[in-house]
Formats: sequence, C-alpha cells, structure tokens
Amino acid sequence: MRVFLHQLKAEQRLFWRSRELAFFTFLLPILFFLLLGSAYGDDEINGISGYQYLLAGMIGYGAASTTFAGLALLLVIRRESGVLKRLRVTPLPPATYIAAVLASIILIFLVEAVILLAIGRFGFDVPLADSMASLVLVLLLGAASFAALGIGLTALIKSAEGSSAVVNALYLPLSFISGAFFSEDTFPRVLQALAAVLPLSHLIKLTRDVMVFDDAVWEHLDNVAVIAAWGAVGLLFAVRGFRWEPRER
Repeated sequence: MRVFLHQLKAEQRLFWRSRELAFFTFLLPILFFLLLGSAYGDDEINGISGYQYLLAGMIGYGAASTTFAGLALLLVIRRESGVLKRLRVTPLPPATYIAAVLASIILIFLVEAVILLAIGRFGFDVPLADSMASLVLVLLLGAASFAALGIGLTALIKSAEGSSAVVNALYLPLSFISGAFFSEDTFPRVLQALAAVLPLSHLIKLTRDVMVFDDAVWEHLDNVAVIAAWGAVGLLFAVRGFRWEPRER
C-alpha cells in the first residue's frame, strides 16, 4: 500500500506539471460548460433546463476526455519514450504502477466532476441530485469503463507522434454524436442509431436521469449494461494488446 500511495502521489505531480495534458483533458470540459451555459443555458432542451442538460453532458465529456483520451495519450507517450520499458526493470511491481496510474486519472476526473457540479450549483443554480450515492456510482462506472477503453486504445496506436491525432479523431466526434454538447434528437437517423450504441451516450443519459429526474442507478440497468460491456471490450484489448516496450520502427 505504501508503494502504491507513493506512486499515486508521483502520478499526480506528473499530470499537473504537464500543462497541455491538464488543459485539454481537465480544464476544457469546465471551460465548455461555462461558455455553452452562458450561451444557451437559459433555453429549455428536451423539456429540461439547458444548464442541467449541459452539466450532465459535460460530466460525460469529462469522462471521455480525461479517463479515455488523457490516459491513452499518457501511456502511449510513456511507452514510445521508453519510460514504461525502464519501469519494468525497477522494483516497482507492474500491477502497482498500473493501479496507481488508473487511480490517479480517476481521481482527477472525480475532482473535475466536483468542480462542474459546483459551477452548476453556485453559478447556474442547478440543483444537486437527490441520491449522491447513485451519482458517485455512475461516475465511477463511467471512469472505469473509459479508462479500460483508453488502455485498450494504446494497442492500436503505433507512435507518440500520431497519438494525439488518433485520440482526437475518435473522442471529439463521438462526443458530439453522443449528445454531450447538443441534443442528439436533431441529428440524422444514422447518427442517432450510432449514438444508441456508444458508451458515452449511455453515460450521459444515465447521469442526466440521476441528476435531473432523481432516478436511482439501478433503475437504468440497460444503460449500466452497455457502459460495462464497452468497458469489458476495452479491458480485453488492454489485456491482449498492452505493451511496455516501444513498437518497432
């Protein structure tokens, strides 16, 4: 446990020292919420306040940008620069290192979610969910699922130079399709059909049901199942394809 906590502290320091990573994965969802909330938060979207709609969307987007995109970029860069290879010959157990990286990125996302909730509550007068326990479970489920997908994605990225392009080309369009910024009801049917199978779409809907309609997480086991299934797919790719050494050039 002591080794794990020491590595967790080290991961936190490394993340916050990387200004680019901290901005694009941590601060960007917060900035989007402030900007979009100021632009059309007073409007009503699908029968609910625009602020409430956006808050759930930005929490989902935060999960994708932090625990999926941020984690994938972090691990690919460390792999290709030889950091992961050097770690294998240190006394630090590989399982402890991976656990510390996952705990660090999930903790960062939870901090981000708390800030978003605070901005919504005190800046836009968005009420908090009646069941905070359900909300915490949703956040942990989303973070774990997207973290597994992020690690799995590293198996498909061949170079550090192309990692940012690959990650952004995946999660940014899918965030729009999933309804993080706008209602997907206005999209063409083909995009709505795509959104129906995406994990982010189900995470946003589940978050919105818990926060806005005060539902319990177990009342929406269909959404939970889809999110968990995608996490299992990511875990499978992670177990089979994760590499500690740089790919051959």
